[in-house]
Amino acid sequence: MTDLFAPLQSLKQGDWFKLICGASFQHLPAVRSLTLAYTLAGADCIDVAADPAVIAAAQAGLQVARTLARDAQKRGFDYKGNSPFLMVSLNDGEDPHFRKAEFNPTECPTDCPRPCERICPAQAIVFNSIKSDFSGVLSQKCYGCGRCIPVCPYSIIYTSSYMSTPGAIAPLVMSTGVDAVEIHTKVGRLAEFEQLWQAISPWADQLKLLAISCPDGEGMTDYLRAVYNLIAPLKSALIWQTDGRPMSGDIGDGTTLAAVKLGQKVLAAKLPGYVQLAGGTNSYTVAKLKAMGLLSDLRLPILDFGLEDTNPQSKIQNRSIERSRNPESKIAGVAYGSYARVLLSPILEQLENKEVSNTNVKAPVRLEEDDTLLWQAVELAHSLVSQIKSQQER
Repeated sequence: MTDLFAPLQSLKQGDWFKLICGASFQHLPAVRSLTLAYTLAGADCIDVAADPAVIAAAQAGLQVARTLARDAQKRGFDYKGNSPFLMVSLNDGEDPHFRKAEFNPTECPTDCPRPCERICPAQAIVFNSIKSDFSGVLSQKCYGCGRCIPVCPYSIIYTSSYMSTPGAIAPLVMSTGVDAVEIHTKVGRLAEFEQLWQAISPWADQLKLLAISCPDGEGMTDYLRAVYNLIAPLKSALIWQTDGRPMSGDIGDGTTLAAVKLGQKVLAAKLPGYVQLAGGTNSYTVAKLKAMGLLSDLRLPILDFGLEDTNPQSKIQNRSIERSRNPESKIAGVAYGSYARVLLSPILEQLENKEVSNTNVKAPVRLEEDDTLLWQAVELAHSLVSQIKSQQER
């Protein structure tokens, strides 16, 4: 696999940033806007649902971003027109990322305080929405976090899960320009994983990257070794995504600690490939990784017994060489899901409200059509991306 792709360089350097739009998230305007903003902010990968319409929305965002590269640079953003990898997520069994909430609104008592509506981070639960009289779950916005379920006073909310369709992978990879695939698996599902992999493997050589996402469990590292034996040899780069606290969406440092601890566990297993955090990642994550010495910092000279090297650049180069030879020695990057999406939600909400209030608009308002909102969104996205990108000097 060639190393000419900028995202692969980020993996080697240890400053990889992935945006997770959500394996179940199908709100096309939001996917397009999130892709555009985070691409201009310097993201290395955009992970979306394996749905042709969602893929097309993300690709539209990528295309617009390329036309705005010069404007982004003038505004101080480091985007140079290199497209991030476009990734689709698949599952080999029951998985919280591949579900949606459902309920029958006619069963809701009229005096219910509707805590589900308030707690939903995707604003997917509505009652008598502005655009229509619809009440219930907006399926295209729901990404299955499940936070509405325990707060329902009447226990009438449930989830509906679905499985990936391997037969659809070939056209996605061959005709829609998908660069990467992520497989969500779980300890004990080796047979199911193998079945899914057999369906994908004829086209695996066309991928630039394969990611395996797995939450913790007894015997996890042995399971991941068994998975590797099934997929090896690979022509593409390989990421182990450590799903510390799946679908948490929390902002506290406790969730990020779970993600970091699982990352340490997978690093200790010394599996071939890169280790990338997910599940509970938020504004605390990079700071925690820095404090624990789990990120490569090629900017700083190494201090030996309190004495600074007289030629720190030589050690910077040596660290870079060591990193490329031994990628498993450090965390290679971080993926952000609901935290990254919620960060931009005020901008996306303004965009939606603008569409609703302006009756003269025949088509949905797009992010790049509002210069103020566009660069506000990019600035917000950059505030997250730059946390890990500031590890390196470009």
